[in-house]
Amino acid sequence: MSPPVFRFAPSPNGYLHLGHAYSALLNSDRARETGGRLLLRIEDVDATRCRPEYETAIYEDLAWLGIAWETPVRRQSEHFGEYRAALDRLSALGLVYPAFESRAEIARLVAAREADAPWPRDPDGAPLYPGDAKLLSADERDRLVDTGAPYALRLDMAVACRRAAGLTWNELGERPDGEHGIVPARPGAWGDVILARKEIPTSYHLSVVVDDALQGVSEIVRGQDLLHATSVHRLLQVLLGLPEPAYRHHRLICDEMGRKLSKSSLATGLRELRAAGVTPAGVRRLVGLG
Repeated sequence: MSPPVFRFAPSPNGYLHLGHAYSALLNSDRARETGGRLLLRIEDVDATRCRPEYETAIYEDLAWLGIAWETPVRRQSEHFGEYRAALDRLSALGLVYPAFESRAEIARLVAAREADAPWPRDPDGAPLYPGDAKLLSADERDRLVDTGAPYALRLDMAVACRRAAGLTWNELGERPDGEHGIVPARPGAWGDVILARKEIPTSYHLSVVVDDALQGVSEIVRGQDLLHATSVHRLLQVLLGLPEPAYRHHRLICDEMGRKLSKSSLATGLRELRAAGVTPAGVRRLVGLG
């Protein structure tokens, strides 16, 4: 049997904080305990926010924590062709359509609909896509694309769910609701999620499932803030014929107000803690690993 494969996959759009340290250490610990492999992946598809200095800092902070990973490191910006191929497969199944509304136009559509009744939200609290772009004819879609109009490529969730009913995943972590083991996936709660944009041929949802499959990741250890997104990931895995990993969603490290840490939180930044004399062992104690 092949050894289990784990991954830590930060985005270089800011410096790492205690929450990142907790997730990275859990992955490292699991790899060591199981005789598995630990991969590092740099999720840098957003060129407007990702910077080389943040990527360099990721390597420095993880090495300081005593975490070792296999090389070469996979950088998503170097694999757009693979994401585009996956998107083409979904398109060939009739599951993808372009939507041309701007964020401002979507906000106006939601506001108009909420004049009568609350508009549904996804598990993260964002309104579901309210437009009717998938009703456009193929000729009209092509005409709009030819004009150079910006667009987002969305998954036709209703059709996709009919093709992949009864989805579940194997949850190894401790969920706030106590549910674990085989968990039902509910991707329909997300509506017609974005899979790519005109200028970027992928999204988080698409690239993460492609990467995990290509890298052979067998156990995904990540925060509970991504628990519900697993439903979308399981759907894409089935649609694309990708293997199913196990999932272990861990608790979040929060600030004094009980809020999830952000990369702008200097008080919990690893660089700031290191400068203040905190040791790697001290970081483990701060995140409750002892």
